[in-house]
Amino acid sequence: MPIRKGWLPREGLTSDPIGTFFKRTALNPFFTLLFIALARYTKKGSDLSILHPTAFSRLRTLFIFGVIRLISGYFDQKVLNNWTQDKYDWEKEIVVITGGAGGIGGQVVKLMAERGTKVVVLDVIPMTFEAPKNVFYYKCDITSPATLAAVAKEIRKDVGEPTVLINNAGVARGKNILDATEKDVRFTFDVNTLAHYWTAKEFVPAMVAANHGMIVTVASFAAYMTVPNMTDYGASKAAALSFHEGLTAELKTRYNAPKVRTIVINQGYTKTPLFDGYHNDSPFLVPALEPDTVAEAIVEKVWRGRSGQVILPGFGVTLAFLRGFPHWYQVGLRAKGANMMTKWKGRQVIDLDKWKSSGEKEGSESASTVLVPPAEK
Repeated sequence: MPIRKGWLPREGLTSDPIGTFFKRTALNPFFTLLFIALARYTKKGSDLSILHPTAFSRLRTLFIFGVIRLISGYFDQKVLNNWTQDKYDWEKEIVVITGGAGGIGGQVVKLMAERGTKVVVLDVIPMTFEAPKNVFYYKCDITSPATLAAVAKEIRKDVGEPTVLINNAGVARGKNILDATEKDVRFTFDVNTLAHYWTAKEFVPAMVAANHGMIVTVASFAAYMTVPNMTDYGASKAAALSFHEGLTAELKTRYNAPKVRTIVINQGYTKTPLFDGYHNDSPFLVPALEPDTVAEAIVEKVWRGRSGQVILPGFGVTLAFLRGFPHWYQVGLRAKGANMMTKWKGRQVIDLDKWKSSGEKEGSESASTVLVPPAEK
């Protein structure tokens, strides 16, 4: 399954390819410099610049913005990577991914495995596809620190010390605050947020010791904007984003591991069973994503071996500024999202009536033993 290339993504003509085209042309200083040079050093170009002074002025403005963008991007990369370089040998790296038995995680597993990388999948459900020999599956309830510690020990013995951790597993319950039960809320945070801490405690120390490794946090647009019936989900994803930011700072200032990379993924609505029935009222600006599109964006970022962020679709970058907008706009935008979850019927794989959170009882039955029967999915 090769990475898709070309101008148009799977989602078709939306704001993303148009934005990409604009960045590669109007905001590309090398592109605009060519036209400025033609206007300066050719007779016809000089004549046109005199006849159309406003257009020439705007061209120069675009060039300046492009240069600023280029310089800013350079410093972004240097600062995010602590002004250090590191190399990854993807035939020797060992990747751990939570929730990799299917969906977006499953696509990531396939792409990583095709490159010859050893991939370890942690999930409560069985693999939904036939995996090659370099993929190792462990049934694991990542909400239980004790279970995770035991499985991590087996991974080190069977496969080796992981060098890349992708915290991909996620759940949604789709209930409003007053209808959500204690188990609904705890389960959402246990999987979407707290599990990141438990996996980090198991696998990050070895990365710190080697000053080599990578932690990928799959968050969401919901980390920036919460809508009705997604309050617990949005809060858990906002907490996951904060986890990424704090871990990034601690690797540099507390653990003396400047070469350990961190990546955060903020993706919009994706067509997975988890969000079946989700209503998207902005298909052009924020199109519904195919799982392959998100998976490819994740692995391409990982393969670069550098810290950074993926915001997909690109228009979602505007959400990062949302809290700085006037409240009349913020409140109105969140209220506008009231219809997004009215017909939601996302797949659930855990029977919460039988599930016990990690804090309920020592040695209690883990979530991995209380899957929803296939007929109820």
